[in-house]
Amino acid sequence: MFRDRADAGRRLAEELAERGVEADVVLAVPRGGLPIGRPIADELGVPLDIIVAKKIGAPNNPEYAVGAVSSQGHFWVNDTAVESGGVDREYVESERDAVERASREKADRYRGDRPSPELEGKTVVIADDGIATGGTATACVRTVREAGARRVVLAVPVGSPRTIGELESEADEVVCLATPSNFRAVGQFYDRFGQVSDEEAMTYLERDA
Repeated sequence: MFRDRADAGRRLAEELAERGVEADVVLAVPRGGLPIGRPIADELGVPLDIIVAKKIGAPNNPEYAVGAVSSQGHFWVNDTAVESGGVDREYVESERDAVERASREKADRYRGDRPSPELEGKTVVIADDGIATGGTATACVRTVREAGARRVVLAVPVGSPRTIGELESEADEVVCLATPSNFRAVGQFYDRFGQVSDEEAMTYLERDA
């Protein structure tokens, strides 16, 4: 469906503009969210910054999120994984501090000496390259709400239909270009979905430095 993240970001920016979405700031989830967030911020004429949350991977499958923690400590638990008996809640709790610390370190590395943006009373667009379990997105939305944002818009090119539906109760608006019934993973819907390095990701912030 998308050639790469740059293509997805442009198409998502066009959709937001067509819907008349206005914002005060775009917050992208590093690393893959920054190529998405840059064209959105340019289209809406607002600054681009970051919001960091990291997933807690399952013991035997690190790619499967059983929880997530933001750099400000907002926490999400995958109740489905816990209730199915596949993961102990104690395991998720035991990983929480380390993952929160890693999130803070990542935010500090990207932001450097720049202060966090003031979100009180603002309309914030949170951008990422796609949503599977929704853990990172949930932690990010809750972080922005706690910071006093007036309105939170979650914008992604593609996501799991079930998860996107669940996130509509977290954000004020969810803009997702595609929710395919055959969704298995975000990368499934990109021709090119390679890892974005920290160095490349940081270049998207330079215009707002």
